[in-house]
Amino acid sequence: MDHVLERAAQFRGKVFPQQSALYRRLASDGQSPKALMISCADSRVVPEVITQAAPGDLFVCRNAGNIVPPFSQANGGVSSAVEYAVVALGVRDIVVCGHSDCGAMKAFSNPDALAAMPNVAAWLRHAHAAHSVVCSAYHGLDDAEAARVMALENVVVQINHLRTHPSVASAIARGDLTLHGWFFDIETGQILALDGESGRFVTVESNGRLPVALAPARRLAAEGLIGVAAE
Repeated sequence: MDHVLERAAQFRGKVFPQQSALYRRLASDGQSPKALMISCADSRVVPEVITQAAPGDLFVCRNAGNIVPPFSQANGGVSSAVEYAVVALGVRDIVVCGHSDCGAMKAFSNPDALAAMPNVAAWLRHAHAAHSVVCSAYHGLDDAEAARVMALENVVVQINHLRTHPSVASAIARGDLTLHGWFFDIETGQILALDGESGRFVTVESNGRLPVALAPARRLAAEGLIGVAAE
């Protein structure tokens, strides 16, 4: 812990003075982040580092397994962060970011390890759909491969959960929100992004197009079937 405290002191003495104008503006004007990023609490996955974000750029929610409980399942920190980011802050992008070597995903291959962690086991029930996909649709995977595939499929599941939140559903219907599914490879620094058109993850290239899980567009299922056009 000593090195953490030492770096905190260095921040105040050496780093902060170089960014003091930015922090003064953020303090006086408030925050207006560009995106909400929901990532794993794993200490090796730091959203601000991965995206090279400046203070005020990202609204971040981190938890074990980058989980987003379905709206009806839990009134907790993740649900509150999503609602606040969309309604109060008006973010136009939400990123769900999984990663390689995820302990939460590896736990599905060794459920006995969760016996002493009942809260973790209960939390990970929100990833059971991903586990079911891996068990029924993938074959011949070793434990390492299964954990990686689990982490990828879990991103897809959590994006589906995200869409059950009223604030998210409303923003999607208006065409005001883009959803992203990312996977960060710790060893290589590579980012994979979910392409909603193909349903597959693709490598993000520095000069290439950034695939999105759900592009912004008005999605009103009943439009054209009622007397007055939706607005």
